[in-house]
Amino acid sequence: MPKDSPQVSLDALIRREAFEVQGQQSQNIGRNIPMISVRDLEPNSFFYPFLRKPDFQRETNEWDAEKICSFIESFLDGDLIPAVILWRSSSSYYFVIDGSHRLSSLIAWINDDYGDGKISKEFYDGDITDEQKNAAQETRKLIKKKIGSYKDYQSLTQKQGQLDPKMLDRARNLGASGIQLQWLEGDAAKAEDSFFKINQKATPIGETEIRLLKARKMPNGIAARAIMRSGSGHKYWSDFSQEKQDEVEKLAQEIHKLIFEPKLKNPIKTLDVPIVGNLPPSEKLELILEFVNLVNGIQEDKELGEDLIGDKTIELLKNCVKLARRINSNDPSSLGLHPIVYFYTNLGKPKIGSFYGVVSLILHLEKTKYLSKFTEVRKDFEWVIWQDDMIPEIVRKSKAVEAHEKVKQFYLEIINKLLNGVDKKNIIKEIVAEKKFGSLKTKIKANTSDSQGKKFSGETKTAAFLRDALPKVPRCKICGGYLHSHSISIDHIQRRADGGNATLDNAQLTHPYCNTTFKN
Repeated sequence: MPKDSPQVSLDALIRREAFEVQGQQSQNIGRNIPMISVRDLEPNSFFYPFLRKPDFQRETNEWDAEKICSFIESFLDGDLIPAVILWRSSSSYYFVIDGSHRLSSLIAWINDDYGDGKISKEFYDGDITDEQKNAAQETRKLIKKKIGSYKDYQSLTQKQGQLDPKMLDRARNLGASGIQLQWLEGDAAKAEDSFFKINQKATPIGETEIRLLKARKMPNGIAARAIMRSGSGHKYWSDFSQEKQDEVEKLAQEIHKLIFEPKLKNPIKTLDVPIVGNLPPSEKLELILEFVNLVNGIQEDKELGEDLIGDKTIELLKNCVKLARRINSNDPSSLGLHPIVYFYTNLGKPKIGSFYGVVSLILHLEKTKYLSKFTEVRKDFEWVIWQDDMIPEIVRKSKAVEAHEKVKQFYLEIINKLLNGVDKKNIIKEIVAEKKFGSLKTKIKANTSDSQGKKFSGETKTAAFLRDALPKVPRCKICGGYLHSHSISIDHIQRRADGGNATLDNAQLTHPYCNTTFKN
């Protein structure tokens, strides 16, 4: 199996639930159960339907196909498996404090659902990405090959003589083996505290993820979760009125579509790419949370407090929609920034630092009413940032919390130098010499390392396509910047107010903003 085998999404297999009222005690009933069997994880059992994850549990998507298969194989062979830690609430739900991936892997095997089955389809309202489907298919294929499906073991009694002895031994083990349980005592506060301590020791949770987990009832946390899954999955906003739930989902879907669609395919053979390319789930969630916070000027999560009715969450999402439309959409306010030029390297790698920088830049240009000045020099600005890609170096030399501000300042420096008449070919040389951004080195475009090989790598194929395709992209007839297919306006060369007709000779392609605002 390739080293970069994709992570498998098992997030739908154990439903999330809030711990309810802080202070509630755990139930004594159940703590005498030492283990659960395979039968207990079947859909019609008396155990599985009441199994839950805490609503602050991160997504169950850290394991790849090989690890899932290896775990199930260990279970079938009777190997020693760490106990799963559960806490039973007063509502009689069994909350998984530790062991979500272990249980979810077995549930996936039992239900033949590795992120694309019946349970997952219901959880995601049928909206499952191609990436998730491919990972599921890869997992199913590997398990079928190495250990067999759960249905294969269920049918053994009818055809024992036709199967190999090892499979029969494993089938016998299934009848007697199970997952050892350890029960946590105490109230909901202790259960939550235990969850964070246990998970930090096992697989450290990143700083941003901890923020998000603890901000699960705050508007920025709810907004980020909604955008992450395009309004589907576990509804952290389910306490809002139905009208507000619908609005949260509608806004989240639009934001997700504007930023992450269409799905990026490698090697790149089209200029119709998303603003942000493919990211692992944890990085994608981090980007979304930072985007929500940047757009809304949120410095600390504790500034916000919990959102009990949904008004603040909707306010944050509306601001994010407005900004995402401004970047690249068919909205009249759209600058139509071409994703390839602003958010990718010439090898097709996403530049997250550029995304944060552009968001910060747009907010600054709006606040200072400087968008028209940017538009005046936009053609040369795009030439500079595409020819000399300094952003990755600036981001590397900056602390995470200040990187987006540094990138914004770098872009403003380019804009101001162009407005002051500096030749575009000398811009980067001047910036490097002035050392406002530390010791930077001018560099040519990144190159691929397979020039001596006989087969082109994906990066080389992408670089070749972008090299030949970008010069052919149409340009805005007003500002001269690149046009993107998602953000084109048809403008009257001679205004309608001045007698201009809707003839072909009087039509020109422009950015929506250039047509509706800058020109006027």
